Amino acid sequence: MSGEHEWVDEEAGPVVRPYAVARGRTRPTSSNALDLLATVAGTGLPVPAKAELSAQHRRLLTVVAGQTRPVAEVASDLGLPVGVVRVLLGDLLDHGLVTVRPPRDKAATPTESLLREVINGLRAL
Repeated sequence: MSGEHEWVDEEAGPVVRPYAVARGRTRPTSSNALDLLATVAGTGLPVPAKAELSAQHRRLLTVVAGQTRPVAEVASDLGLPVGVVRVLLGDLLDHGLVTVRPPRDKAATPTESLLREVINGLRAL
């Protein structure tokens, strides 16, 4: 097996546990806070020779190449838990391969009541 197929079994789901993808780490090495609503973009820089990137690191770089996306959306697209994506992003940030912008200020974020209305509207579909 190779590539994406070695990570997922159609009937069983993910074959490799999330902590194995993150090499047993639960927190990113980078000091930058990788908030759920922080936005991430690829820098387009070449991967340094000293960087030991896994297949998941490379998939993540592909997802953020040429665009800015929230951490939560990246995790969803990769089908990985947000905690694992934060660890992987921290690695990429350490190598200068991604940039992270903190979320907008509290005044610009949606209120809890608005989020509940959105969820209720989605459920009604």
